[in-house]
Amino acid sequence: MIVWFTTAQVAVAVLAGLLCLALGFAGRKPSDLSLGALAVVELLLIAQLIAAIVAPAVGNEPVGNMLEFYTYLVSALILPLAAAFWALIDRTRWSTVILGTAALAIAVMVYRMQEIWVTPLG
Repeated sequence: MIVWFTTAQVAVAVLAGLLCLALGFAGRKPSDLSLGALAVVELLLIAQLIAAIVAPAVGNEPVGNMLEFYTYLVSALILPLAAAFWALIDRTRWSTVILGTAALAIAVMVYRMQEIWVTPLG
């Protein structure tokens, strides 16, 4: 994993999460803004997947448990899709809160993925 990209990805996910939480608690239903914020998080996760596949081939070898890493990555890729599906089915303010919660969970998962990538098995 690339440290600066991971840092940027965590920052974007936190900002998207806080935005969606603020919109949800303000009573706003899911909109292009809240779903778009989560879409940006998803696009960054797809880029992270590509980077995780390419990185070992160019010398950035992982030192942690790769099964655990890819379990986090695949779960993180599914989470925004599930939250967006929920938001499109249940058009209430709580769906916007769910979008924010999903984005914050992704921020934690990406941070953990970086730890797994750089921490040796022990």
